[in-house]
Amino acid sequence: MKKKLGVPAIKHLADYLPTLTIKAKDFANELTSHNVIEKDLNQQVQISQEHVENNKAVRDILLQRGVRPESLPPAEDVKKLERRLENDEKKAAKGSK
Repeated sequence: MKKKLGVPAIKHLADYLPTLTIKAKDFANELTSHNVIEKDLNQQVQISQEHVENNKAVRDILLQRGVRPESLPPAEDVKKLERRLENDEKKAAKGSK
């Protein structure tokens, strides 16, 4: 089973995104949302181009700061984290009774 960026091939890469990558993608999305309104973009081609440009710009910022997103170690599997939180909540609920 071949791994991609340290994530097993059968798993979803997005479930292992480091927080920095998530925040960078979120920032690029927010820039796009802002500019769609600010620049009055209303055609799919315009909006898509704006989105691509914002993602490239955010990536350039990361690279300028010495961060290569594809070199970041994978974060904990979101599914495992969700299960652990559910178990902790169940234990806390039992403990409060």
